Amino acid sequence: MIPRHITSVLKDRLKKFPVLSLTGPRQSGKTTLLRNEFSDYKYYNLERIDHRELILNDPMGFLNSQGPRVIFDEAQNIPELFSYIQVVSDEKGTPGQYILSGSQSFLLNDRISQSLAGRTHVSHLLPFGLNELSVKYRSLNDIIFKGFYPRLHDAAIEPTAFYPSYIQTYIERDIRSLKAIENLNTFTRFVGLCAGRIGQILNLTSLANDTGVTVNTVKSWLSLLESSFILYQVQPFYKNFNKRLIKSPKIYFYDTGLVCSLLNIQNADMIRNHYLYGALFENFIISEIIKTQHHTGKKTSIYYWRESNGTEIDCIIELNNQKLLALEIKGGETFNKDFLKNFKYFPQSNLIQKFLIYTGESLPSVSDTGIIGKNDFQRFLKEL
Repeated sequence: MIPRHITSVLKDRLKKFPVLSLTGPRQSGKTTLLRNEFSDYKYYNLERIDHRELILNDPMGFLNSQGPRVIFDEAQNIPELFSYIQVVSDEKGTPGQYILSGSQSFLLNDRISQSLAGRTHVSHLLPFGLNELSVKYRSLNDIIFKGFYPRLHDAAIEPTAFYPSYIQTYIERDIRSLKAIENLNTFTRFVGLCAGRIGQILNLTSLANDTGVTVNTVKSWLSLLESSFILYQVQPFYKNFNKRLIKSPKIYFYDTGLVCSLLNIQNADMIRNHYLYGALFENFIISEIIKTQHHTGKKTSIYYWRESNGTEIDCIIELNNQKLLALEIKGGETFNKDFLKNFKYFPQSNLIQKFLIYTGESLPSVSDTGIIGKNDFQRFLKEL
């Protein structure tokens, strides 16, 4: 098993909370992590009928007989269990009693908010981060194309074999149980259209028209994709800035390999000449920042900044000390001072650090802006 950075966070939280919840996308490695790193906990998979029946026959008796240190995987399958866990955890009053995990985070979090609010720490395990992998890649495009789901690396599965099956399983299992969608083919097309809009400001009307559904349906489906960790919306940053700013979000996927599959990119060599190459690189950088924040137990604080005249900063990271990191992300390999032009229009402050991340080599700072090449991006992540 490849060690996961979130493990130390989970062990720390178990010392402070009676219940720990671990959610994340399907196939992100939750079960593997829990069974290997918390082997002193009893394990029950609630997708198994026999495990469910064992618990449902006498929930309180089951919990009392098991004692503390129990993992309930896919816990959302027994919603009744949460009330009993609340009673037992309150009676015991000790940390680290139960671990709940599940891929359907919307259902799991809903159960927690109803019965275990204030007693549970919620963490998210996403696909591998770049700093968790020691594999050497032929090129940056190989990284973007393959993506970061554990089975791709543990079992050396080809992306062209993994992702179509992943998408089908996700839609047939998770989406059917989360929402009554009449036409799954339309939903599948919608996911593909979202992939074609990565890095773009979200236009709900355009997306609805292209999909052939209403704007309200698009909002509902975007919520589904967010709650199941397929994509996320980056909100605009406008605190203390003028009112000429765009206030619609941008969308990115958690995994670039999944985006490549949805865009029908068949190999890594197709990426460099793809019309979305710059957006794919931007998605890769921002998703790595998001994963780093989640896996180190930090609050996700990613934004973008764009004025109505088109001036834009790709990524704003708000740090705990109130400082901001302003990042411009460019897919070019040759440094060009034009890459930095938007920084001229960004509010200036000694609390703001500016960086350019691009696919060339790192260079000395230019106009108080750090120039980070692709080979030093991992070091940058470690310093967040």
